[in-house]
Amino acid sequence: MRHVISLFAAVWMVSAPLVSAQDLNQRTIAAIKEEGLQRSQVMDLVSWLSDVYGPRVTGSPAIEEARTWVMKRLHEWNLTNVHDERFAFGQGWSLERFHAHMTEPQVMPIIGYPKAWTSSTQGTIEAEVVRVDIRAKQDLDRYRGALRGRIVLPQAVREVRMLEGDLVLRMDDALLAEAQRMLPDSKNLTRQTTSEQGLTDLVMDFYFQEGVVAVLDRGNDLFMVNGAPTGSRLAWPTQRADGGTIFVGRGGSWREHADNVVPSATIAVEHYNRMVRILEKGLPVFAEINIQTQFHGEDERLNGFNIIGEIPGTDLRDEVVILGAHLDSTHAATGATDNASGTAAMMEALRILKIVDAKPRRTIRIVLWGAEEQGLLGSRSYVRRHFGDPSTMDLKPGHETLSAYFNLDNGAGRIRGIWLQDNIEVAAIFEPWVDALNDLEVSTLGLRSPTGTDHLSFDEVGLPGFQFMQDRLEYNSRTHHSNMDFFDRVQREDMMQMAVVAAVFAYNTAMLDDRLPRKTLLGRR
Repeated sequence: MRHVISLFAAVWMVSAPLVSAQDLNQRTIAAIKEEGLQRSQVMDLVSWLSDVYGPRVTGSPAIEEARTWVMKRLHEWNLTNVHDERFAFGQGWSLERFHAHMTEPQVMPIIGYPKAWTSSTQGTIEAEVVRVDIRAKQDLDRYRGALRGRIVLPQAVREVRMLEGDLVLRMDDALLAEAQRMLPDSKNLTRQTTSEQGLTDLVMDFYFQEGVVAVLDRGNDLFMVNGAPTGSRLAWPTQRADGGTIFVGRGGSWREHADNVVPSATIAVEHYNRMVRILEKGLPVFAEINIQTQFHGEDERLNGFNIIGEIPGTDLRDEVVILGAHLDSTHAATGATDNASGTAAMMEALRILKIVDAKPRRTIRIVLWGAEEQGLLGSRSYVRRHFGDPSTMDLKPGHETLSAYFNLDNGAGRIRGIWLQDNIEVAAIFEPWVDALNDLEVSTLGLRSPTGTDHLSFDEVGLPGFQFMQDRLEYNSRTHHSNMDFFDRVQREDMMQMAVVAAVFAYNTAMLDDRLPRKTLLGRR
């Protein structure tokens, strides 16, 4: 039957009038929507990445297994030039065992998770818990000789407020209007200063020298505002969904021998607060804890990598459009919304384009990044290798071949538009694309230039790099870098929409007569 249909189609094409390029593009976009919304595979991709292979810490066995699976899928879809590119990373890390209990004055199972790159305890240990208050270097002397063999609580009680406000953030008309006129307010970024980091390192080294057996904290108080003005609902919220949601950071360094640090974990704020309040009453607190971790050294192959695959172009095949997302995740959950969702959506976009036989004029490439969580290491390595060095602005020939890079890394919420990244000239090009996606709730061109994810690596060398504007859902309040980042937080309808929108943007960019306009390139030597 398939051969009969193919023969009929061939006869029809010979006898039918020539189809205009515009009509062909519209038909292809309609096919993209139909395939992506009716026969989506995106949730299966998310499940494999998060349920089976997550957490995908760079340099760990889990991310190497995920690499093998991703490349197999790309080969199965008949993408070309499927390969990985290795780069120097450092040492990987993975968790083998963890449990913690308060044992006195009562038994209480403690919800928690070890910090990344922390070292192991000496098996299961039971020790007295003490509250330590070090705010400056001179405070160290108060505790010399008093901490050996003890578990340290380094922070005060944090108030736990009732759950209210934008814990689940869908962009309404007011927020979309704000995004159209919003410029970043860099004065309101909340970051740890160099001096604060220096004190933290000094204190942790002090704990190690003093023989502390473990450090338990309750996490930081606030997220970073991340470029949105003060008071904006698009900024990181000051409230988190507590109740067992733990936002876990790093306890050691992936660059050096991190096994020479005090074992550390972040625990639920409610459990942390209870122990502090008991101590403030003058009563002793004891806890039992077991942290077992493993470090994975760098070998001669290098243990950071990016994964590449392509749909070859036609008459402009030497020019490239790239879709990307970071494959790696943090360690405390399975990385479903950060960033199996973005990875799966971009993989699904390439699958859709291949299955509908899109025939783009430019080559459409997918690149899945490693070590984004350690500072965009994978995308910066790739850009330096193929496009140019931002520190010198010495550009490579490939710089002239890239039309655009599109990134997904803000959770699993549907795409509502795209941030222009100060590239105002592209607005006139993107506007009709957005209009054609109004049926999928895409509507907005945002003025903000977001940072902190892989499109920035391209922007730093003057290439058009863009981040899609997404509903944040529970990303800020519950799942980002937390122990709750599981498949269950990912919404199917939103994921299908994300993949379709990414595929349409890639296809439209690949079909243009000219590359997308670029911002003025500053700093070129």
